[in-house]
Amino acid sequence: MTGAERLAAYEAMQRFVEERYAQAVERMAQLKAQGREKSATYRQMMGDKMQFQSVLNLYKLYGLDDPDGKDAP
Repeated sequence: MTGAERLAAYEAMQRFVEERYAQAVERMAQLKAQGREKSATYRQMMGDKMQFQSVLNLYKLYGLDDPDGKDAP
């Protein structure tokens, strides 16, 4: 795998994690609106959210939270 291919794979993985995090947050909000905070589904979404949030925090810690350079000076 070339450096460019590795970078493309990393960026795809980061987009996937960001999308899944957003989906978990959205689904949790829906379940909460239905009063289902104690359901197994809500708890699974909470676990997913925490897992994806942890990965996103690692990206940020290492300065990798903006692969497209949108926020770069």
